[in-house]
Amino acid sequence: MAGVFVIPRCHAVGVESTAAVEALEAISASAAALAAELRRTAEPRLAGVDPLADQSNPLQQIADACLNGLAEAAGMEARLAAVKVHLGAGFAAAEVAMATPDASVQEQSVRQMSLTAEVAGALTVSEGAAARFLEESSRLSTDLPLTLAALGSGTISWQHGRIMCDETDGLEPGAAAAFEVHFLDPDAPGAARGCAAGELTPARFRAKVRYWRERHHPVSIETRHRNSAKDRWLEYVPDRDGMAGSPPTCRRIRLPGSGTAPPPPAPCRARQNRGP
Repeated sequence: MAGVFVIPRCHAVGVESTAAVEALEAISASAAALAAELRRTAEPRLAGVDPLADQSNPLQQIADACLNGLAEAAGMEARLAAVKVHLGAGFAAAEVAMATPDASVQEQSVRQMSLTAEVAGALTVSEGAAARFLEESSRLSTDLPLTLAALGSGTISWQHGRIMCDETDGLEPGAAAAFEVHFLDPDAPGAARGCAAGELTPARFRAKVRYWRERHHPVSIETRHRNSAKDRWLEYVPDRDGMAGSPPTCRRIRLPGSGTAPPPPAPCRARQNRGP
């Protein structure tokens, strides 16, 4: 999925910043409550609790507190992932707002590469991972609001959110919205049965959503496979200087507000076996 990503509109900058602030405030409250509980268990006298008055097993209390703390920490990790999504989408939107409206295709491509490189440096990840993160942040903040809300509330993990991005890729907006409602809204008619999405392991959740998607997709997987195979190929074009180009076909996504699609990557250069 790493590659060209859709950048949110500039008016989303303030919305993303506000959402990030609210999520950070919720994380701070959860962290303070968790710290107070762990302190009460580890150092009861400092917390104003008389350990002699409590007849229960103190080691069992510590074990329970640590286990509950792990569950709470997992929820905070999910909420922190939502913060990263808001910040990533807000950064991309701000960069678009500062860009020249009538920029050329080359300037748009350079801007996109610069944006990806800056995010990669901030997160200390590869540019491919940063591009995927920006693409997922864009989709979560614009196309998958229920998924982002569940991530912000800590009910699903970041892995679950990425699975929702993967399995809704290529669906129409209405189909993606119905997909979200089915798995993330327990009060909706025809909601998914069994465990909630966040209570399933990522592997089981992926299998469940993929099975449901394939059963309800209007086009069979065989037809989609044939159509996808027709839409991609790899060419080998010799040049007069003894070199050769191998340009693969790539999906080209139109950037909002740009008016043009970004150019495909430059073809690879490979030396032929025989000289010029």
